[in-house]
Amino acid sequence: VQLQASGGGLVQAGGSLRLSCAASGNIVNINAIGWYRQAPGKQGELVAGMRSGGSTDYADSVKGRFTISTDNAKNTVYLQMNTLKPEDTAVYYCVADLGGLDTPHYWGQGTLVTVSS
Repeated sequence: VQLQASGGGLVQAGGSLRLSCAASGNIVNINAIGWYRQAPGKQGELVAGMRSGGSTDYADSVKGRFTISTDNAKNTVYLQMNTLKPEDTAVYYCVADLGGLDTPHYWGQGTLVTVSS
């Protein structure tokens, strides 16, 4: 399974960004896919995840601001990020697993999101 993330960049606080992750390879058995972020000096955090049945989970820190969605025809998962805050600054990774996302097996390369105050 290969995960190709894109869409990061620099945005002012209060702005929006949409991250994309194109999945390829043997993805038929993937059960969960999501987004994990890592900020310097902070513990990594799974910010959003979606299971194969369509159920979603969000970290408390992003609930109401971030939305995960998929386009199955394009094998792509998105993370719409609204009302961005400086504390959202991090490298965001697309992750996936055959089971849950507690310890994702598959990782894409990171995409940097920087939110200026």
